[in-house]
Amino acid sequence: MLTIRDLTKTYANGVRALDGISLDVPRGMFGLLGPNGAGKSSLMRTLATLQEADAGTVVLEGADGRAIDVLREKDLVRRQLGYLPQDFGVYPRVSAEDLLNHFAVLKGLSQRKPRREVVEGLLHQVNLWAARKQKLGTFSGGMRQRFGIAQALLGDPRLVIVDEPTAGLDPEERNRFLNLLAEIGENVAVILSTHIVEDVTDLCPTMAIVNKGKVLLAGEPNAAIEALKQQVWRKQVSKAALPGYETRFTVLSTRLVGGQPVIHVFSADAPEEGFERVAPDLEDVYFQRLREHARIVA
Repeated sequence: MLTIRDLTKTYANGVRALDGISLDVPRGMFGLLGPNGAGKSSLMRTLATLQEADAGTVVLEGADGRAIDVLREKDLVRRQLGYLPQDFGVYPRVSAEDLLNHFAVLKGLSQRKPRREVVEGLLHQVNLWAARKQKLGTFSGGMRQRFGIAQALLGDPRLVIVDEPTAGLDPEERNRFLNLLAEIGENVAVILSTHIVEDVTDLCPTMAIVNKGKVLLAGEPNAAIEALKQQVWRKQVSKAALPGYETRFTVLSTRLVGGQPVIHVFSADAPEEGFERVAPDLEDVYFQRLREHARIVA
């Protein structure tokens, strides 16, 4: 369990990246949804002890059951943390096996035989054993991400943080990577930071939506979807008429179908003739919270 309370961070340029963030992250997959600039990466870097917070508390339940102060006991946290940042660089001329072995040494696995067993086990777990002798510069994007997860799992972490891990992956690699995360989430707390709603829908029993440093919603995706039941409406409109609908109604999303916009509108009653009520999904929840927050701060 990770407990975050009233976490704040303001950068030197005046941007308030974290504005009183409070979250409870249990064991399993936890989705952190938000647009670019929402504060997700700032939160991840703070939890990963890579930057200081201005105020607030973060407590991680350690392997021995002891509560660890994440903001003050950084060395202890790092020994129980796995982190895959958004931009994970590798040495292109080094093999996967050699680099993972190097990371294992840095993680404190100094004895050769136990280290070799851990490295071999992780390469099998992330399905890179057959490619262990390949240079990392030859890896596909999905293979590099799976290698990144392997290094994040060194040392049996209690908390694993992955920041935008599926951006740029093709559908097959994305599915393979998400299945791997789901397996990892059976044993530890995994925070999946993303702006891709489907990743959270597919994987996460608990989640939060953040924007401009604030938590807009936290809880179970199914409960959030249920709360929008009977309040999402769909209609195909012309491109010329679209601005008018956006002015009159709370348009959640717009996508082209057959070359014409199809809009989803949030409303307790039918917005006007021609709309049909549809079952909401997590994307509708996401956009409804963003639209509501934009209205409040306007």
